[in-house]
Amino acid sequence: MLTDTPVRLGVQLKPQHVAYTDIRDAVLRLEEMGVDILFNWDHFFPLSGDPDGLHLESWTMLAAWAEQTERVEFGALVNCNSYRNPDLQADMARTIDHISAKGGEGRFIFGTGSGWFERDYDEYGYDFGTAGSRLNDLAGGLDRVTARWDVLNPPPTRRIPILIGGKGEQKTLRIVARHANIWHSFVGADELPHKLSVIDDWAQKEGRDTSDLIVSNELERRDQPDADALHAAGTRLFTLGFGGPDWDYDLVRSWLRWRDEKNG
Repeated sequence: MLTDTPVRLGVQLKPQHVAYTDIRDAVLRLEEMGVDILFNWDHFFPLSGDPDGLHLESWTMLAAWAEQTERVEFGALVNCNSYRNPDLQADMARTIDHISAKGGEGRFIFGTGSGWFERDYDEYGYDFGTAGSRLNDLAGGLDRVTARWDVLNPPPTRRIPILIGGKGEQKTLRIVARHANIWHSFVGADELPHKLSVIDDWAQKEGRDTSDLIVSNELERRDQPDADALHAAGTRLFTLGFGGPDWDYDLVRSWLRWRDEKNG
């Protein structure tokens, strides 16, 4: 677990109930404000509010962000492994990485997970399977993604960071131990030490050093004492869910001040 890295603030722009012009403007403003990472999510329908309301697709949006932005890192929180062939995902990620590089290293983060929103599967014709089968597919898919990165021409501009979300101890955290650079979850500060010990145990079995793993967590519906406790437990990436079109930029400013105080 990497605790000597600065605290970073991510904002997840929920791609629902807004026009893309609103999202484009929010991306520009949040980058100018100093947010470290921008995320969307990988679904085909809204997750709250009107279930048939406005909604936009993740990966095409991320390619636009790669061109629009100059500084922030960005990605999906999280991509669904089930929706696209893993080798295609690797190629898409590599291409977005290059679009975002602009003379330096790329800024794309490959956030991924096994999927859970059954409506996406049913309406787009994917096999929903079971939670276990989807996790097995994620493990195999990540092996293919990383193998494909090794043979693409041109290769990615950097070893693209992999973010994996979830907390299941038998499968998810083993995948984290095998592949992740960033582990994202919703667990509370009191639960983190145990979960990290599980990751360490799996890392020993996988023969991988996870001492540089960045611990990530959520700020939505949490206050600063909660964030202080998560920070004390080792969390260094904090992400705020952000819905529009009435974006609450004052809330983002308050978390940016908290981040800067922590980094002192």
